[in-house]
Amino acid sequence: MIAIPWQARLGMLLVSCSIIVYLTKLTLIDNISGTVEYIFNSFGFLFINVLLVTLVINELLSRRARNARLEKLNMVIGTFFTEVGNELLELIIPADPDSDDFGSAFILQEKKHPDEKAMQKVACDHHFQVDKEKINFVEFRNFLQDKRNFLLRLMENPVMLEHQSFTSMLQSTFHLAAELGHRQDPGHLSISDQAHLAADVSRVYRALTYEWVCYMGYLNRNYPYLYSLAVRTNPFDSDIRVEVM
Repeated sequence: MIAIPWQARLGMLLVSCSIIVYLTKLTLIDNISGTVEYIFNSFGFLFINVLLVTLVINELLSRRARNARLEKLNMVIGTFFTEVGNELLELIIPADPDSDDFGSAFILQEKKHPDEKAMQKVACDHHFQVDKEKINFVEFRNFLQDKRNFLLRLMENPVMLEHQSFTSMLQSTFHLAAELGHRQDPGHLSISDQAHLAADVSRVYRALTYEWVCYMGYLNRNYPYLYSLAVRTNPFDSDIRVEVM
């Protein structure tokens, strides 16, 4: 027996209800010409009704659902920076010989609003090349291995599909964790292997910085109290104090 989809069953039910209404009208009122005229008038408005439902109302509902998904996504991104992102940046930045180039654009203390455009320009112009001699690969591996389950749960979250750049950043982080996890002794690596891993760190560094800039702007616009804490835990500011003075 062929199963009839629920859409088809609903369509037949609605059409049947319309037929019953029109037959009842003809039986009780006996006005064929008026009924036919009403049917044609209804069909004439049907196309406008379809336009309103499919284009206008559907777009409004889709936009509302999209905004709800983005809100959940930003909550996930916030959790990532709290659990992993900020600490990872704190490990990477000291290995960047050009970290001072971020300058005042990335110093958010005493600023009511971050200058996102200035931060994005600085990030775009930055080289993001870390010095392999300044990287503690053992510390990197231990940190990423400790956070592996958390990162896996993030990747399994379907909301991540809404944010391609953040997903790419997570993939870069996973790749770095996998590379370090396959090294038996990250404290004693060849020069070429150090250079290879340093390139992986630089890739994560670049993607992580871009996401951090976008997240700071989002917090400032929507959650000032969360932004206040983010400023006081800014990994790009060596003079920060978490305590409110």
